[in-house]
Amino acid sequence: MIIRWGMSLDLHFEGEWGILCGVMSNEFAHKPSWLKVKLPKGKVFQDVRKLVEGNSLVTVCEEAMCPNRGECWSHGTATFMLCGEVCTRACGFCATRTAKPAPLDPEEPAKVADAVARMNLNHTVMTMVTRDDLADGAAAHMAAAIRAVRKASPQTVIEVLTSDFRGNEDALAMVMEARPHIFNHNLETVERLSPLVRFRAKYRLSLHMLQRAREMAPGMVVTKSGIMLGLGETRQEIETTMDDLLEHGVSVLTMGQYLRPSPRHLPVIDYLHPDVFAELREVALAKGFRHVASGPLIRSSHHDANFRPELDIMEAITADLKSRGEL
Repeated sequence: MIIRWGMSLDLHFEGEWGILCGVMSNEFAHKPSWLKVKLPKGKVFQDVRKLVEGNSLVTVCEEAMCPNRGECWSHGTATFMLCGEVCTRACGFCATRTAKPAPLDPEEPAKVADAVARMNLNHTVMTMVTRDDLADGAAAHMAAAIRAVRKASPQTVIEVLTSDFRGNEDALAMVMEARPHIFNHNLETVERLSPLVRFRAKYRLSLHMLQRAREMAPGMVVTKSGIMLGLGETRQEIETTMDDLLEHGVSVLTMGQYLRPSPRHLPVIDYLHPDVFAELREVALAKGFRHVASGPLIRSSHHDANFRPELDIMEAITADLKSRGEL
């Protein structure tokens, strides 16, 4: 349902519709009509909410106030955010709180696995706050969550959305050894804007980690990335970013509109029309991406269940896990 594309947003209500509005700012008083979202409602939505709250889980859906929360929860899906609610980085686009994090909850992998099984999910996404305070960046914790979910719900496609682990390939290897079906790490923006948008993260390092994730699980993982648009990037820079991702083996791409969480965050430079997102999707597919989700309200895991890894990848993962006695 989203990404940690942090969006702490208010909804201004008009009947059963809400319009996304920036916090404490007149800058968003007249958002484009295509940024309307339907308000959450229905039994399934309420059931998911109770399950999340009952297990003391954190979801990106809530932490980032994702505009698709109502739609996704009403369909019985959610994106779980592991490793706490506090991030060790302070990116210019993200509303997640930055402070000294609490210790990891050793019960969290089991709690998430229980929620996935009870929701009977075909596809689950587990993302994380960045934990630069930990030697492994919380990689072992993420690996434990992957294994717990697979044990509780072996039919579920497991997607992880991780940090760059500060380039620690041993940490990345821990995650890849647990065999997620999809490894997602977001570039967030084009190379020129990356130093401004992403605190401590580096564009080329992110590309390297995406490539290494694929190399660490040859034939047994799909790699994925996403970018936000509207931060002042050019059309050529968007296409160059697509080319860079393809050169590093990434086959799934998401593109969505950046929305400013608060006046303290980076301003929106452009609101791209849905037709532009549709056109960019066709460009990306023509370049060679296998699956592309592109639209103003698209976030990293929105409609994630619409994509399923190739059969040979699924079979290779299953055979590998069986050979190790993990399935």
